Amino acid sequence: MTSAAPGAASAAPDEPTLRRILRATEVDTRMLGMIFALALIWVGFNVYTQIQSGEGLFLTPRNLWNLSVQTSSIAIMGTGMVLIIVMRHIDLSVGSIIGFVSTIIGVAQVRILPEYLGLDSPAIWILAVVLALVVGAAIGALHGSLVAYLGIPAFIVTLGAQLFWRGAAWWVTAGQTIAPLDPRFSLMGGGPHGSIGATWSWVLALLACVGIVFSLYSGRQRRARFRFPQRPMWAEYLIAAVGCFVVLGATLIVNAYPWPERVAARWAEANNVAVPAGGLFISTGWAIPVLIALVVGFAMTFLARRTRFGRYVYAIGGNPEAAELAGINTKRITVMVFALMGMLAAIAACIDSARLDSATNVLGQLDELYTIAAAVIGGTSLAGGVGTIYGALIGALVIQSLQSGMILLGFDSAFQQMVVGVVLVGAVGLDTFYRRRTAKG
Repeated sequence: MTSAAPGAASAAPDEPTLRRILRATEVDTRMLGMIFALALIWVGFNVYTQIQSGEGLFLTPRNLWNLSVQTSSIAIMGTGMVLIIVMRHIDLSVGSIIGFVSTIIGVAQVRILPEYLGLDSPAIWILAVVLALVVGAAIGALHGSLVAYLGIPAFIVTLGAQLFWRGAAWWVTAGQTIAPLDPRFSLMGGGPHGSIGATWSWVLALLACVGIVFSLYSGRQRRARFRFPQRPMWAEYLIAAVGCFVVLGATLIVNAYPWPERVAARWAEANNVAVPAGGLFISTGWAIPVLIALVVGFAMTFLARRTRFGRYVYAIGGNPEAAELAGINTKRITVMVFALMGMLAAIAACIDSARLDSATNVLGQLDELYTIAAAVIGGTSLAGGVGTIYGALIGALVIQSLQSGMILLGFDSAFQQMVVGVVLVGAVGLDTFYRRRTAKG
């Protein structure tokens, strides 16, 4: 037996290369499976559109950029749904919360705030976002209180809330669509002006690479301080190289997607810029809603893995009785998790409303099912105690990739929902099989 590094787990000399790499890098094999499935979906849709139309339509900068924007709201809510399911609960109300919060901030922006602040006040969009977060957190805390202190099952509470808040959303606007919203607020929805452009995209990409390297270095220092086994140096270099490759490659793709020709022409006219004969190429870069989703993902990962609150959530999900005997205030943690879920739904409501530049009571329909599907496909166990934030982000991307690909192929919405349903059941089946196999092992 040999050791690749001091304190590292030893491996047999005849161990297969792939298994040795996975062991040394400590990569989650279930995550690799999701990434492999995602790659198959992307390549499959691209090949099919190539055969059907003579041109691969899926793996293009335009479609991938749009895919990232469309995924953002479900990805944001998926990170919160992971903690809900880890604690052995469920939240069926997030879609209705989106609709209700959307109408509240729409009415505030169009009918209330301009009367006191003026039509062009920059404070309108800020107050709208703050209002959304407060309302979302309050709704979530109410749900959590009913579950924690009255002992009503979360399924019943959130099912009733789904009906209540959807009706309340219609009541606020009497079924009307509120539009247009504040122009600054609309930037949260993406689009040519709701993106940061090529230069800032590359700056963020380089900062992200520096962050990856620093994270690996600090993790190695932390392991040494507590005398935990270390990864081999070649594994650290491999993780850093792959991480930076993904970040830089994704940035290259979003920068390859230009502004629409008419939008670029209007910008050139407004800024007295001459348009070349071949047209004006202005890189879109990273969209603001995608950056919000990434920030939320990193923040939720830190919350789940590096804080006492996150450890309590997983402890409660693993064994609620033992967690309570250990002195954990399970009721307070339950309220906090549901309040956090409500706040994330409010962020999704802001993004969806901004993307449509309008507020409507039907916004967010079926999003609760897609959010749950994203968490489960990402490896969150319905039995509780198991789940990862990055898994939910990948799961959301899988769900949206399926929908986007089927739209490109001309499938109707009913068939899209059928496919998502089959994938969800299959993911739960795989999770059940995996847990049984692990228990036997």
